Amino acid sequence: MSQAARVPRPVPSRLNRAPGAKAAKPLVFVAAALPFAWLLWGAIADTLGPNPAEALIRGTGDWTLRLLCLTLAVTPLRQLTGWHVLARWRRMLGLFTFFYGALHFLSFAWLDMGLDLDAILRDIAKRPFILVGSLALLLMLPLAATSFNRAIKTLGAARWQALHRAVYAVALLALLHFFWMRAGKNDFGEWSVYALIVALLLGWRLWRRVAATGKR
Repeated sequence: MSQAARVPRPVPSRLNRAPGAKAAKPLVFVAAALPFAWLLWGAIADTLGPNPAEALIRGTGDWTLRLLCLTLAVTPLRQLTGWHVLARWRRMLGLFTFFYGALHFLSFAWLDMGLDLDAILRDIAKRPFILVGSLALLLMLPLAATSFNRAIKTLGAARWQALHRAVYAVALLALLHFFWMRAGKNDFGEWSVYALIVALLLGWRLWRRVAATGKR
């Protein structure tokens, strides 16, 4: 019997059948877009403080990491609660993660480096925290590009799933990026919160995989 045959089909929960289940997706979209709207308005209205460039760079970086954690949390929440409708939000949250990550890099490249390609490449090579952040963004690029149903059909489900496991490496690189960024100020309080969240989310997946292997 194949592995696919052994996995029971999820039973739709009440939440999945609720009239508001589909309506929740636009609300999640709006909620994920609000930080961008707030940062954009702050830049236009000049309300981002004495250093708006730093506020934009840090703000987009913070929201990249927050949305990455939310994206990783979808599968555990779905499996623990039976709310399979949450799977509808995972792709959108992943795309928003890439969107904020791209804005984060663009803010650095434009506001710090003046879009000078040579200066950007030198800075990436010179500063490890920028290097690992750039690697995380590069890893997110194929994930965003293959986040559509047609890509799943083209690649096949197994290869698509294997490719999208790169999100775990993205999470670790993002944490390392944030750690090195805060190391200069010896301020690891916020980083520790994110590290704990990511450790729990990845640890839960590892536990599930080990448990599933033991049952075979």
